[in-house]
Amino acid sequence: MDRKPVVAGQFYPGTKQEWEPKVREYMQAETTVEKVPAKLIMLPHAGHVFSGHVAGAALARTDLAPTALLLGPNHTGQGESAAVWPEGKWLLPDAALEVDAELAQALISADPELKADPEAHRAEHSLEVLLPFLWAANPEMKIVPVCISLFDRDKLQRMAHNMAEVLKSWKSGVTLVVSSDMSHFLPEDEAKAKDDMALQAILDCDPEKLLDVVARERISMCGILPMYVGLLAAKELGADTAELVRYATSGDIIGDRSHVVGYAGVIVS
Repeated sequence: MDRKPVVAGQFYPGTKQEWEPKVREYMQAETTVEKVPAKLIMLPHAGHVFSGHVAGAALARTDLAPTALLLGPNHTGQGESAAVWPEGKWLLPDAALEVDAELAQALISADPELKADPEAHRAEHSLEVLLPFLWAANPEMKIVPVCISLFDRDKLQRMAHNMAEVLKSWKSGVTLVVSSDMSHFLPEDEAKAKDDMALQAILDCDPEKLLDVVARERISMCGILPMYVGLLAAKELGADTAELVRYATSGDIIGDRSHVVGYAGVIVS
């Protein structure tokens, strides 16, 4: 079962002739810097015109594995609370990335909360927006898309542990790719102050601190649940350092600093 693109022509250009050169342009800025063999990379998922330069800079710094385990939020409320797209391809205009069905099934078998469920993904944009960048980095990359909206700390901790156990023994390398924007629709100074608190917890490689500060400070980081799971799993896989590659806001593009969304590209290794 293939997934058709639903936000092509909205969040990114609707033809490969348009989106590929722009994505490659976004990924040029850091090409002279040595690449990091990351366990996890967190990327923003706004329209490419707003956050593409952040996603591109972070990906250009990352030595990606042949497979990406994609963890994203569920903005639509549809489907299961921990939904895995189990097989087929995710299509882009004139391109596609293949789902690693074997890894998808291994993850589903490893944790009772992870369920095969395309419905949660059909109208969700947070992972699709990243695919042009992943394709540009490696057109042969395989992916396993997972959409998370499970609000249960204990279950999320078990899920992260079970994911890490699968990845530890997997036959090929896997990079965790988390999709998240930061603060939404705040004055820029307030958004940056809140985002600094969340990002510091990530840079400390402290998933519990991250979850707590986002809840306490009411930080509207839409990918907090997938990032919590991803950071927990990355730590079990040996990650102990993190780097903020780039931070920006929508105000940098539109000039309105009164009502911004924050974007961050982070590498955890």
